[in-house]
Formats: sequence, structure tokens, C-alpha cells
Amino acid sequence: MKKLLLIAVAAAAALYSAALRADDFPSRAVTFINPFGPGSASDTLCRIVADKLGPALGQPVIVDDRPGADGALAALYVHHQPADGYTLLMATNSPLSADPFLHKDVDYDVLKDFVPVTRVGSFTLMLVVNPNLPIHSVKELVSYAKANPGKLSFASGNTAGIVGGDTLAHWAGIDVLQVPYKSTPPALEDIMAGRVSMMFADFTTAMPHVKAGALRPLAISRIKRSKLYPDLPTLDEAGVKGFNLDAWAGIVAPTGTPQEVVAKLNGVLRTIIDSPEVQDKFKNVGFEGFSSTPQELGDYIKEQLVAWEKMVKDANIRPE
Repeated sequence: MKKLLLIAVAAAAALYSAALRADDFPSRAVTFINPFGPGSASDTLCRIVADKLGPALGQPVIVDDRPGADGALAALYVHHQPADGYTLLMATNSPLSADPFLHKDVDYDVLKDFVPVTRVGSFTLMLVVNPNLPIHSVKELVSYAKANPGKLSFASGNTAGIVGGDTLAHWAGIDVLQVPYKSTPPALEDIMAGRVSMMFADFTTAMPHVKAGALRPLAISRIKRSKLYPDLPTLDEAGVKGFNLDAWAGIVAPTGTPQEVVAKLNGVLRTIIDSPEVQDKFKNVGFEGFSSTPQELGDYIKEQLVAWEKMVKDANIRPE
């Protein structure tokens, strides 16, 4: 009886402590960990959200860029932080969908080591090439690559770039050299300079260069045409049947973060993400923004692990 009483007291104390942490949260600065470099799409999203989250929480919100290993370094860093809600990961499909199948040494468990907070939205990617190349469509790209074996190269600034490029090369049966980068902006710089031929790049980073004529878009990665570029065909329409690469963004925290803190963050973040002002900012950078419940994000992450595993296998990519 005494043992049961002690257990009950301990449980009540734990619940009371968690409630205090939630009521108190936040009492200091919150840090957003971005898995890619400055100027990347995820960095842009972090700063748009952080700009509103700080005033809403009454504390500073710091954006910390930690690129490397296709986002895995940032995810591993967040995994090892205290589970108190003060360190959040701007998660994308790279660390939480693709990295477990592209890298042998991913030292975290996507489903066990993170607690979902909310979706932020989805990126659409476009296949872009250096405009000096005599390539104006996916068909012309394939023909040029076959007529000039080994001459074309594709950059990858994240896992979507890797899987997109390898899927296209495998489907078309062409020899294209992959050139890896830690983030998309420096990769695009090299494409515009003619040092690399092409890449799958998110709208957020590529759009200004496309509008300026410094990059030529050929197709988009998702199964439906984009409202931003309605004349641009999908990869599915260009012949890569069923190709539907959804690059996503969401916010997660280390597992063990009190449910009350997660609920508070979810409520504040959903109000911010779905607000007309932030929606306009997202649209201006070519991002489709929308929020979710933690459960909805958790279910989506499970689905995306299955989808990305299949895409990696279908592209005949071996983990490194």
C-alpha cells in the first residue's frame, strides 16, 4: 500500500512539474535549428516564422543554421538537446524522410527521437539548367545527354536534388555526374556560372534567378502543375510517369518534450503559419504554407518514410 502511495505521489509530482513547465514556457530564448545554409529555402522559412514567433511568445527566437550531411547533422544536434521546447528543428524531407535511406550512418531514429509539433507546408521543385545549354525541355535534355555522354552534371543541395537527379538519370538511361553541395544557393551559383549543368531546386531559391533569365526551368517535381508556373510541365507529363516528389517542411522537438509545451507551441505556430500575412510571405517565396496538428504531422512523417524509401530504391541509389 505504501509503495502504491509513493508511485501515486511521484506521478502527481511529475504532472504538476510538467504543468509548471508549460505555464512557465518560454522563460528564455527559443532556437530554430535550420538543416541547411543561409539563403536556403528552409532558412527563409525559419526566418519568416521566427519573426512572428518571438513576439507571440514574448521571447527572442534565434535561427541557427547547421548544414551538413543533407540535414542529418542538424537533426542529430536537436536529438541530443534537452527535451524542453527551447530547441526546435525546422525539419524537412531530407533529415526525416530520405537520409535514413541515403546514408548508412544516420545516428537517430526518425520516429522515436523526435516529437512532431506542426507542418509548415510543402516545397515544389523545378528542374533548372544553365540557359547557355541547347536544352529547352526534358526530351531535349535526354537527347543531348545521350549524344554527349558524360558531359552533363547535376548539382544536389539536399536529398530532393539527389533523388530527383538520380531518378531522372535512371529513367532516361543517361550518364550524368552528380556534384553534391551543402545547400542550394551555392549550387545554383555554379549552375549559373556554367560549372554545373542542372539541378532540382526549390521555387523559393530558384525563382528570382528564373525570372532574371539566369536559369532555364524545364519541369516541376510534383504530379500537378504549379499555379506559379502553370505553363511548366510536370516530370510525369514529360515522361517520368508517376514521378511525384513532395519536399516538405515541419517543426519537431526532441522526444520527451512535455505535451503541454508541444500543445502551446502548436497553437501559437498554427496561428502564425495560417495568418494572411505569413501566407502572403510564403507565396512570395514560392512556398505552399499550411499547418497541422502534431498527430497529422506524425502520420505524414510515417507515410513519407515509406514513399522516400521507394523513391530511393526505384532510382537505384545505394546508401553511402
